[in-house]
Amino acid sequence: MEGEAMLDVNEIMKILPHRYPFLLVDRIVEMEAGKRIVGIKNVTCNEPFFPGHFPGHPVMPGVLIIEAMAQVAGILAYLSSDDSIRSKVTYFVGIDNAKFRKPVVPGDQLRLELEAVGCKRGIWTFTGRAFVADKLVAESGLKATFADK
Repeated sequence: MEGEAMLDVNEIMKILPHRYPFLLVDRIVEMEAGKRIVGIKNVTCNEPFFPGHFPGHPVMPGVLIIEAMAQVAGILAYLSSDDSIRSKVTYFVGIDNAKFRKPVVPGDQLRLELEAVGCKRGIWTFTGRAFVADKLVAESGLKATFADK
């Protein structure tokens, strides 16, 4: 079980525009501004995608694992930027080399670890890895930027 949250879901919703059923981050447990962040997603049997993915064999869609990583990356970019972006929204603009290693199922806890590679011309680049019980389940390069709401 992870330790105390740096940001709980209420604080996360002040940063991200996402809401149920598309908010895929439950808490932030570590962060070093401009460098790295760790978020948690508790995967429950109540997730709205499980009845259709797949009936009798629920597996979290890989694209939603990537989206969860992107949301955590967006929090890092937002909290690492100056006040000029506070009225903007974070947009996910790229995926590179996504790989899915193991299925994620109800009851799993995703640990989403993102590292900032850099920010050029307003586009943040990250490497992301998702773990369940210290086993790598997915990884990807990600890109994000800010735009007017």
